Amino acid sequence: MYWKNIIIPFVILFLMSILFSCEKDNGHKGSPVDGDGNEYDTVVIGTQTWLKENLKTTKYRFGNPVRLITDNTEWTTWQQGAYCWYDNNPEYKDIYGALYNWHAAHTQALCPDGWHVPTIAEWNILIDYCGGEYEAGCKLKEAGLQHWAPTNSGTNESGFTALPGGFRYFYDGSFQMIKSLGGFWASDIEYYIGLMGCSVSPVDWYKQAGMSIRCLKDK
Repeated sequence: MYWKNIIIPFVILFLMSILFSCEKDNGHKGSPVDGDGNEYDTVVIGTQTWLKENLKTTKYRFGNPVRLITDNTEWTTWQQGAYCWYDNNPEYKDIYGALYNWHAAHTQALCPDGWHVPTIAEWNILIDYCGGEYEAGCKLKEAGLQHWAPTNSGTNESGFTALPGGFRYFYDGSFQMIKSLGGFWASDIEYYIGLMGCSVSPVDWYKQAGMSIRCLKDK
C-alpha cells in the first residue's frame, strides 16, 4: 500500500504535464498572429470563427515576403502572389489592411497559423447564416460613417465589422471605391465577396484584381 501512495501522485502529475504541454504547443491559443507579427481580433459567427479585421501582412506565415507592386502595368501582368496598399499609401494599412491578388490568396500561406482564406462554400455559410444575399451585407458591415461613406446601412449585428477597402482594377492597376465597397477573396476560385448596401454576393473576377482578405479559423 505504501508504494501505491507514492507512485499514484507521480502518475497524476505526469499525465497533467502531458495535458498542459499539448495545450501549450498547439499554436492556436491567444490572438492570431500573421507573418509580420500583427495580432488580430476575432469573432464567432454561427459555427465559424473569423478575423474581425482585414488582413495586413506583407509576409507569408513562414516569413518569406509577399511581392509589393506599386507600378500599374506590373500589377496587371504579374502572375504570382502580390499585395499593395490602396493608392500605394501605407497609411491605409491599419484600418483597411492590404489589397492582395488572387494568386496570393490561393497560396493559403497568408493567414496566421491555424487560419485560412475561406472558400466560396465557407463564405456562403456565413452569408446564409446572416440572412442571405439581400440581408447579410447590413449585418456584416461596420456601423456608422467613420470608415464607410457617404452613407452606410450597416448594423454589424454579426460582429464581423466588414470594412470598405476598395479594390485595384485588373486591367489598368487603378484604385477604386475606398470607403464604398468591401471586396474579399475566396481561395478556391477567382471569386470575391462584394458588399454594397445590404446586398452581398459572390462575383466572378480576374486573378490580377486587388481585394481585401478575411481569414477563417481552421476546424
